[in-house]
Amino acid sequence: MIEPGKLYDAYIDPWLQRWKPSLSSGVSYRPLLAAVDYGSQYDLSGSSDDNVLDYIDRSLVEKRLLRKLDLRVAFLVLVYIMNYMDRTNAAAARLRGYEEDLGMVGTQFNTLTSILYVGYLLTQAPSNMLLHRMKRPSLYLSSCMAIWGFLTVFMGAVQTYYAALILRFFIGFVEAAFFPGAVFLLSQWYKKNELGLRTALLACGASISNAFGALFASGILGCLDGTLGFTAWRWLFFVEGALTIVVAVSAGWILPDFPSTPSTWLLPDEQILAKQRMEEEVATKNEHKSKSGGDYSGLADALTDWRVWWVGAALSVMVSSMSFSIYFPTLAATMGYDATTSLLLCAPPWILGTSTSFVVARHSDVTGDRFWHIVGPILVAISGFILAIFTMNTTLRYISLFLMTQGPVAYVVALTWIMNTFSQSQSKRAAAIALINSMASSGVIVSSYFWPSSWGPSYVNSYIICILASIVSIAMLWVFRVHLSRCNEAAEAEEQSLGLPKGLRYLL
Repeated sequence: MIEPGKLYDAYIDPWLQRWKPSLSSGVSYRPLLAAVDYGSQYDLSGSSDDNVLDYIDRSLVEKRLLRKLDLRVAFLVLVYIMNYMDRTNAAAARLRGYEEDLGMVGTQFNTLTSILYVGYLLTQAPSNMLLHRMKRPSLYLSSCMAIWGFLTVFMGAVQTYYAALILRFFIGFVEAAFFPGAVFLLSQWYKKNELGLRTALLACGASISNAFGALFASGILGCLDGTLGFTAWRWLFFVEGALTIVVAVSAGWILPDFPSTPSTWLLPDEQILAKQRMEEEVATKNEHKSKSGGDYSGLADALTDWRVWWVGAALSVMVSSMSFSIYFPTLAATMGYDATTSLLLCAPPWILGTSTSFVVARHSDVTGDRFWHIVGPILVAISGFILAIFTMNTTLRYISLFLMTQGPVAYVVALTWIMNTFSQSQSKRAAAIALINSMASSGVIVSSYFWPSSWGPSYVNSYIICILASIVSIAMLWVFRVHLSRCNEAAEAEEQSLGLPKGLRYLL
């Protein structure tokens, strides 16, 4: 058995010298394991050069790491599906007497919808700063999930509108921790050119929830009405809340923590590589500046960076243009079908939207372009709004729903762009993601009043507002792109004048 401390000198260095000509051809191998004690795990007494190659081949270790990570991110998607189902189930309950049983009148249902996002607005930034300081984000996120699951169950027992209003506020207050926390968690594991696809995978939870959540709701509303003396909409909250609690219990063991936290599901070489990958992603000079002020310097940097506020405002307008997703069952019902059929018809458009998000996000990663991959889906959604304005034909109206569901794809790419841009330090990235998501949530609060029942069934005014909001968001993001392009040009000019190597470039 060779001593662990002599592993590099005895095996790796001679191997590198022997294969130096091959390695110079472009394949890069790094001695990741030189500082790790593998003597207790591997018998190196009879190791061949091929065995040593297995230990030090970065590409093989990286593939194993990403495969394990992707499996856990898949579970993160399940959590987000439950998150989105619990925040949108009121729209499905509305089709089976929810408003009437609680005595809602006028715009009270719109207020019930928007109050959830007031909690989001208040909690997201503080929650992400707290998450950044934790060693076990998995326990924090799963605990929040269990709490909002219990509150959702209680929603099924309310007897008055004001009781439902209070519970919805607290559900939003607790739910707010999840999405910006999950996005930040992804940014701590994946590199810049990997984030788009993984962010799309996470965000597709919303589309999957809109699609299959509607199917799930139709089953509950159609089969459990009157069971044990409870109306169908109450069973919707009972069942979805209970499922959320079950998923939350599993999440504590399955969700990943940060790369710096020792993990039983990673081998030592995978853990080292995970940390090294993130170190390579950070812009060194900016990270140095942020570290000197402590963890809260990132929050200060984000608050004083005008780009955070500009992009937050742009996403707030973008989100308001996508408010149709909250009222999707209502829009499907304008085609004249019963409640169960309307919920079933919600699924196909969102399935298409989910598929598109993967294609667009992956292509955005490959090409390194963000802006035009945001503009494209928004323009398709605008065409859907225009089609819905000019016709009440059932077939054309349904086609317009397919076009509208392409809009949220833009938000997926925009989130990736945010993580790429504000990557100077972990603390600033956490603060920027939370602040921008908080501002985006404010768009939902306002846009909940874009869809009053008095504007139905055509909702022409609603669609016009969505078109205008889409155009404004494109214009604001164009200004952001122009600014980043000028920053890249200035950096390149400085490097050429001073003879410096190529440094950080913003994706456009």
